Amino acid sequence: MASVSRDANGTKRVLFTDGDGERHSVRLGKVSTKAAESFRLRVEALLATKGLRQSPEPELAAWVRELPDRMHERLARVGLVEPRGAAVAVTLDELLTRFNAAASVKASTKAAYRQTTESLRAHLGETTPVASITPADADTWRKAIGEPVTVKAEDGTERTKRLALATIAKRVHVARAIFKRAVRWGLIASNPFAELRAGSQSNPDRAFYVDAESIRAILEACPDAEWRAIVALSRFAGLRCPSEIVALRWGDVNWERGRLTVRSPKTAGHEGHAVRVVPIAPELRPILQDLFDHAEPGSEAVVPRLRDARMNLRTTFGKIIARAGVKPWPRLFHNMRASCATDWVERFPNHVVANWLGHSPLIAATHYLQTRDAHFELATGGAGVLVRGEAENGDEKSGANCGALEAQNAAQQPSATVRDERAESPETPCFVGVLQHTASDRERTAKLQSGRGGIRTPEGVKPADLQSAPIGHSGTRPMGRMLGR
Repeated sequence: MASVSRDANGTKRVLFTDGDGERHSVRLGKVSTKAAESFRLRVEALLATKGLRQSPEPELAAWVRELPDRMHERLARVGLVEPRGAAVAVTLDELLTRFNAAASVKASTKAAYRQTTESLRAHLGETTPVASITPADADTWRKAIGEPVTVKAEDGTERTKRLALATIAKRVHVARAIFKRAVRWGLIASNPFAELRAGSQSNPDRAFYVDAESIRAILEACPDAEWRAIVALSRFAGLRCPSEIVALRWGDVNWERGRLTVRSPKTAGHEGHAVRVVPIAPELRPILQDLFDHAEPGSEAVVPRLRDARMNLRTTFGKIIARAGVKPWPRLFHNMRASCATDWVERFPNHVVANWLGHSPLIAATHYLQTRDAHFELATGGAGVLVRGEAENGDEKSGANCGALEAQNAAQQPSATVRDERAESPETPCFVGVLQHTASDRERTAKLQSGRGGIRTPEGVKPADLQSAPIGHSGTRPMGRMLGR
């Protein structure tokens, strides 16, 4: 603790005891009591910072920098601050190196940071003192990363490339965080990137809905059960690939209740988000069961192939898509997860879908949910009931409603794990998608629920009640084996 002392001649001084028990004083001269008390509080703050071996808060650091040389020298004499003559200007390279060392993030996130730090080094200069970087320099850097650049391919051809707006926004966010840390460390008085506009990190140009027809063709083109599981877990369970699929174990599969326990390395650092539980969709169950039936005795990993770090997952999946005769979409695995999210949100409350996906409803709306042609058809009255591909005459994908019908995939069928209770009563209109059924619609729905036009569930297996059943784990035997199949 520090105190203010008044001398006989009217001058004041601040008295304090350092961490070693030695008493010191700092002369203030003839100042007001209010000014002396303010100085005392800052001395106590400097003592606390020194005792905890921390950098001063930005406001305190700014106060120290603005002190007159004589007063700064008095504080340096008693060991509260470093002498100004000994201060060394911190360069941009030193700041970026220190930021990377202090960042407690995963290797993939550090790789994303590296794109920003290398860009800052290239445009601002490694040896540039951090204190000399101005908001005008930040604006120049922001403009530079948005300009098109010419890149040369392996065959010697040149093409023009421009960063996506979402990539630019990400780099601006990282740059702001770096210089915000510099302010907190007391290296600079203010953040020159603070007012730099970032924009949205979502990229609607790369959004794509992977429909059921494409997925069926891709599943048929998969070379083995493991690849079918990779595709199905991404598209029908919304798992991140490869991080969440590689961590999946057979002990995480609850066959009886139709649930998967998913461990997420990406959200493990957020309290309560390291593990989540997702439903096993009817489309996914037979694929998982087939994989379990052919698994090596004693194996724990659901997809052992992904444990090989040398595997080029994206390249192989691209070949499978080409073999299926499907045009590849921009983000192969992310778009399948986003398509699963789009299906779910049309059937379940937002908070339920967010819990299954492992992020907030806001993140889902920004990066995952998509507007499809079927939505426009329904809004304009051009579509009937969203039932999978069967018109009034019983033909597949015929009539005026084909656009909406084709867009509705198997993940949106009432035969899935969760079903509206009204569908069980023949007297109550069944609710599928967003429209009510007529009597003829109910007849077609009954056919779908019995397996026609949809994906059958194992014989004797009742859909799990995901809304009420308690969470549990059972990775022993799948339902098919328990039934003697």
